Amino acid sequence: MTLPNESPFKSKNGMHRIFKATQYSVQGLHAAFKHEAAFRQELLLCAIMTPLAFYLGRSLLETLFLLATLVSVLVIELLNSALEALADQVSLEHHPLLGRAKDLGSAAVMLTLVFTTIVWIAIAIDPFI
Repeated sequence: MTLPNESPFKSKNGMHRIFKATQYSVQGLHAAFKHEAAFRQELLLCAIMTPLAFYLGRSLLETLFLLATLVSVLVIELLNSALEALADQVSLEHHPLLGRAKDLGSAAVMLTLVFTTIVWIAIAIDPFI
């Protein structure tokens, strides 16, 4: 029995929930790859940069930090894409608040890319300073 404010789309407990959550996550990744050019570009960048992380990282911690910055770019891009899809579902007409929401999501992606670039440069040039 569902409570009045509980979503009927919520899955059950246990292994069924884990299976469904994994299924939804894979669907989300597939949708991002299919519909989001920025996600595809960033995924390509990650595919190129991942082997470089193992080369540049002088310790396990540095390597993990480089990889974490790459994953964070993808995560923030997924959240931004979700926000944009939701905003477009609400209205395709210009609305200041929807525009602001999209701009904020874009700014989050940009800040993550800037931080990632700074970390990569810092780790790459550290042996030379």
